[in-house]
Amino acid sequence: MSTDRITYVGHATALIELDGVRVLTDPVFRPRLLTVIVRQHPEPDPGIAERIDAVLISHLHHDHLDFASLRRIGLEVPIVAPAGAGRVIRRRGFEQVIELGTGQATNVGGLEVRATAAIHDGRRHKVGPKVDSAGYLLGSGTRMVYFAGDTDLFDGMQDLAGDIDVALLPIAGWGPKVGSGHLDPRRAAAAAAMLRPRRAIPIHWGTLLRFDLGRRGDELLHAPARRFVAQLAERAPDVEAIVLEPGESLDLSPPA
Repeated sequence: MSTDRITYVGHATALIELDGVRVLTDPVFRPRLLTVIVRQHPEPDPGIAERIDAVLISHLHHDHLDFASLRRIGLEVPIVAPAGAGRVIRRRGFEQVIELGTGQATNVGGLEVRATAAIHDGRRHKVGPKVDSAGYLLGSGTRMVYFAGDTDLFDGMQDLAGDIDVALLPIAGWGPKVGSGHLDPRRAAAAAAMLRPRRAIPIHWGTLLRFDLGRRGDELLHAPARRFVAQLAERAPDVEAIVLEPGESLDLSPPA
């Protein structure tokens, strides 16, 4: 019997394994992005990119849609992306692109993948056609996992509450602060209070850092997770915080 597991690969990349189906979110594997953003951990184990059944892309920003990393997974692997994102991805040779609008779903090896709303500018560049961002709900029949992608807090999160086993919530970024369209530790804890998952795993932290912030590296890389745990205990004490360092995994216990 396969083990249900979530591995925090780093930044917004997570490997979600449910009922034998392997799904990667926003894969970024390489050591440097846009010349100025540097990975602070070794590159992920190559096995992370093997036997992937689908990739979920939340939006088109370079730290979420990295074509070099996608090529390591394979041109033939299906990519699930927000509506309007397909043209950008297909131009790079990826033919199996499934575009989902909010509320729409697709099936990956028996796993339902449903797109959810996200409040974030999802365009590849600051100019260009509007492309929405998305989060995703993954349901196996026995479990439900929510991957928020990049988003700000929004009232519709309450509508997603119900039977979420694990919520993957962004809490930081690659600099000293995040702006609108993002969650910080406080807003991520507020999101957990609205979503009411059994467990919350912080993502989008502890991995990438702007090259000129090295002297503040320990603070910027590790403090967000500590603040999230403290905020979660205050705002949503019934939600268990699971902090994974990049490369660490959580084996999911049998469903109640």
